[in-house]
Parts: sequence; C-alpha cells; structure tokens
Amino acid sequence: MRFDGRLQDELRPVSIQPDFVRTAAGSCLVSTGGTRVICTASVEEGVPPFLRGKNQGWLTAEYAMLPASTGQRKKRDGIKKDGRSVEIQRLIGRSLRQAVDLQALGEYTITLDCDVLEADGGTRTASITGSMVALTCAVDKMIREGRLLSSPIRHQIAAVSCGIVENEPCLDLCYQEDSQAQVDMNFVMNEQGEMIELQGTGEGRAFSRGELDRLLFLGEKGIRELMRAQRDALGDRARHLCAKPVVLAATGNMHKLRELGEIFKDRYTVLPMSAAGFSDDIVEDGETFAANAVIKAEAVCAATGYPALADDSGLAVEALNGAPGVYSARYAGVHGDDEANNDLLLQNMEGVTDRRAFFVSAIALKRPGEPPLVAEGRCPGVILTERRGTGGFGYDPLFLYEPLGKTFAELNEEEKNSVSHRARACEAMRSLLEKEQKAED
Repeated sequence: MRFDGRLQDELRPVSIQPDFVRTAAGSCLVSTGGTRVICTASVEEGVPPFLRGKNQGWLTAEYAMLPASTGQRKKRDGIKKDGRSVEIQRLIGRSLRQAVDLQALGEYTITLDCDVLEADGGTRTASITGSMVALTCAVDKMIREGRLLSSPIRHQIAAVSCGIVENEPCLDLCYQEDSQAQVDMNFVMNEQGEMIELQGTGEGRAFSRGELDRLLFLGEKGIRELMRAQRDALGDRARHLCAKPVVLAATGNMHKLRELGEIFKDRYTVLPMSAAGFSDDIVEDGETFAANAVIKAEAVCAATGYPALADDSGLAVEALNGAPGVYSARYAGVHGDDEANNDLLLQNMEGVTDRRAFFVSAIALKRPGEPPLVAEGRCPGVILTERRGTGGFGYDPLFLYEPLGKTFAELNEEEKNSVSHRARACEAMRSLLEKEQKAED
C-alpha cells in the first residue's frame, strides 16, 4: 500500500466538471486527488502572422499556478513567466495540437488556459487531460454556431504521471510521492495507445528496461481510465472526439450521397455540398465520366475550401456503341427523368439480342492544393426487357446483375454496395489513398 492507501496501479480519484466557466467557449474543472485545475478554451478569429494565408488554424496554451495553489504562497508570474511554467505550457500546446487537424479548424486560434487552484502533484498531466475536455466543448460550440462544419479533433489525448517510489513502480504520484520519487515520468498518449510525449528522469537512481516497461504499462492503463472519465464528462459531446475528416459530396442526388457515405464511412464523414452552402449548377461538359467527375469535384473544392468527392456514372450498352454513356442522366432529354430514360432505353433495345451492358462510375477526390485523384469501377450485367424491383434509381430496374440473379432495383443496400460500379470505384480510390499514405510514411 502507498502513502494514501492506493494500490501501485491505482489512479487518485478523478473528477471532471465541464462548463465550469460560463463565459468561456469551453471549460472544465479537473481534479485528480488534491490537484485541481481550471482549464478554459478561448476562440479568436485569425491566426498568428507566421500562419496567415496558409488556410489553417492554431492552438496554443498558457499555464499558471495561482498564489495559494501550494502550501507556501507562489509569486504570480510577471511579464516574464518562470521557466517551469513556460516549459509546461509548451508541453500542453504541442500535446493538444496532436489532436487537431489545423487545416480543418480554419483560420481560428484556440488558446487553452490552465490555472492551477491546488497543486498536489501531476499538475501538468491534469492540465493536458482537462484541456482535452475544454477543447471539445469549444469545438461543439463552434459547430452549433456555424463556425465549423464538423469537428477538427482527430485524436483523444490524456496524460498521467508514474514513478518509482521506494523501489516500487507507481501510477499517478501525489506530491509527497513525487517529492521523494527515485524515478519520475510523465506520459502523454492518444486513444490508439501511441506516445506523444514521454518525460522521464532517474533523479534518485538509474532504472532498468524492465522497470521502464512496467511504468509504460501503468501509464497506458491510467490513460485509458482517464479517457473514460473524459468521455463520461463530455456525454453526447464526446462524438466530436476522433472525428473523421469531412469530405463534401459534389452531388444533389440523395441516393448517391447515401451510397458514398456508406462506402466511405470508415475513412470520411461525407456531407452534402449544400452543408457548406454550395448550390451552384455545375456544367458537366466532359467527354468521359472521369472528366465530369473532376469538373464537379474541382468546382466544389474551389468554392468551399473543403475536400470534395464527386462521382460521375452511367450505363454503357454494348449494342448501342456505349450509349447512353455520359448522357445517361439526360438520355431522354430531361435531366434526372428516370422513367423517360428507361422507356427510351427499352425502345432502342427492341429486337436486340446482345443485351450486354455495364455500369461505369468514375470517382474524383479533390483536396485543396493537390491534384485530383481519379478512380474508376465497372459492373457488368444485361438489360432486361421489362422493369423488375422497386429500389435503387436510374436504370437499376432494367439492369440484371447475373451472379445474384437480381436487378440493382431488387438488391438491398448492403448487397448493392458490395458489387456496384460505385463500390468498385470507391475501393479503387481507397487503394490509391492507401498507396499515397504508404509513400508518405
């Protein structure tokens, strides 16, 4: 048993009270044992001079111990902060920047202020853990106010101290343990168990690799528990943690939007272009599906500043020399008139024995400042002589997918998304993104 009766792998009692400061964009009071820290997040438009014109935001931190936070009065920081405060606020800032996609934040600056009310060891780690909650509350407010489309928070961050006291590895040191620890360490980690910062010092003695492994185990265990406390404190707002990047679907077709959202749900949050206020008509005058997909993606990306995902797809019939092709949606003259398009296709296929056809989908992903990525997928089938099924859209009731013996209009959403031309194009796009990621790594 330890000084305060805890086991070696036991955290001090943790309490996180969100919205502690009503005037702040986000705030909380975090308590870990006898340590109590007020963490606030303030949001300002604009960024520091070195980031102007770079279409990204900034996150920084300040840290201070109030005069009565320790047993003996601590002098207030003047114009020049003491070295310890500067070191800790830099730690907080760089730790939390690991959580945020600064480009997705836009040109805003978020300042995290950590003010220690009572210090009983672990003030820097408590500040990081509390700042994560304050930041999430601020992001929630920005979304509700329409200043952000979605959360730029990509990782959940928490921190804890460990140390060796009287030759025993211990989790979450209180001040009395910290002051006599032979080895003192601080861990900052994300939800994937990845290390962001590790600060370790053998002040009293050197430590072995085995002892380091034990301290790492304790640190990871403690951080998992602190992350549960963060999520519990945030409640519904915890959905903003580890958010997927937003990509706008350059389409007004809700069927396509739903399919793209389902197919890319493991990588992106797919929102309609209207969510960013884009409703302009886009002239699709390309001669190929790929050209039209690029035209749409580039138009939405340029207008909104968000990555844009565009699909251009249609039906190609072998006996009609690839028609209706890029004119699939307006085959009968009026864009989007599915009934008229199907009627004209049946009329043109009367007496035709070769009824082979394939759906084609070209997917284009345009990201700011980068060339578009383009991928294509095809799904073979045959054209029936009459409609079958009530689902889907476009030519789905006439397109028979022979391996399943059903038309696309007879397939449920899961079946269609597993075999469709759009699913195949999206899979090809995912492969391109994975290759891109490997090249960067």
